[in-house]
Amino acid sequence: MSQKTDYILNELNKLFPNAKCELIHSNAFELLIAVSLSAQTTDERVNAVVPNLFAKYHNPLELSNAKQEDVEVIIQSIGLYRNKASNIIKLAKILVSDYNGIVPNTMEELIKLPGVGRKTANVFLSEYYNEPYIAVDTHVSRVSKRLGLAKKNDDVLTIEKKLQKKFDKSLWAKRHLQMVLFGRYKCKAISPLCSDCKLKDICK
Repeated sequence: MSQKTDYILNELNKLFPNAKCELIHSNAFELLIAVSLSAQTTDERVNAVVPNLFAKYHNPLELSNAKQEDVEVIIQSIGLYRNKASNIIKLAKILVSDYNGIVPNTMEELIKLPGVGRKTANVFLSEYYNEPYIAVDTHVSRVSKRLGLAKKNDDVLTIEKKLQKKFDKSLWAKRHLQMVLFGRYKCKAISPLCSDCKLKDICK
C-alpha cells in the first residue's frame, strides 16, 4: 500500500470508523429491493418509501403478485419509478419460481435478476454477507478520481479493479462504505466541504 493510500485510509477510518449501509432493511429480500431502488436516486428517498412497500409486501411471493400500478403509487417519489416497479415485481417472480423465495448469494445468479447489475450485486453481497466486494457508485467513482486513486476517464469496472489492488481484500466492504459516506457527506458532487478536509492537499 502506498503512503498516499495509507494516508487516505487513515483519514476515512477517523471520519467513519463504523461505516454502515444506510438503506432500511431487515432481511436479504428487503436489502436487495432497497439497493435495486437506490439506482440513480438517494438512499434518503429510498428510505422514505420502503417502509410502506415492505409493510404491504412482506416477502417475494406477495410482491410477485402485486399490481405494477400499486407498486408505482408507493415508490413514485424516486427516480425511474415505473421501470423499478416493473423490475422488482419481475425479480420477485423469479425468486419465487427459481429460488423458492430465497435471494441467491452469488454474483453470477444475482446479476441475472431484473434490475440487478454488478453494482447492486456488489452492494448486496458486501453488506448482507460481508463478502469482499467493492461497489463503485457515483460517490465512490467521484472520490476515487478526486483523490487520485483512479483516472478521470476510468469506467466503473476499471475503478473497481484499481481499488481492489490498493485495499486489503478483507476490508473491501468497509472501504466501499467509507468512500460512499465520504462522498455523500463531505466530498459532495456540488459544494464539497473542502475547507476542513484533511485530504484536500492531495485532491485533484
